[in-house]
Amino acid sequence: MSEPQSKLSRRRALAGAGTAGALAAAVAVLPKGQPAPAPTAAAQPAAEPAKGEGYQVTPHVLRYYQTARI
Repeated sequence: MSEPQSKLSRRRALAGAGTAGALAAAVAVLPKGQPAPAPTAAAQPAAEPAKGEGYQVTPHVLRYYQTARI
């Protein structure tokens, strides 16, 4: 009755190898980390957008909202 135990351990070994391979591929694709920039003396508050700037409802935005409805 040791045969079911060996099948189970083979499955775990293959699953582990697949997971390790996927993690290695993900690490290889991720960009290298950049050092954090030095903090500035004082952060400038974001200025209010001038009239006509910022978010605008345009025809292509309305079309997107219509297609995204469920």
